Amino acid sequence: MDIFQDLQKLIKLTGDRAKLDAKANGTYIVYKTESGRIVKEFANGDIQTITNPGSPSNE
Repeated sequence: MDIFQDLQKLIKLTGDRAKLDAKANGTYIVYKTESGRIVKEFANGDIQTITNPGSPSNE
């Protein structure tokens, strides 16, 4: 494997681990989609778009 493929694999594994931790702790993960939106993904599969990142109302 080259460095780029190794990095992609590590990023995927990190995201998978974050999902497992969120499920175990009843929380969510936050990430940026390919289309540029920032979203919260809950353990039950629900996804909520964050419309104003940094705003206290999104916490």
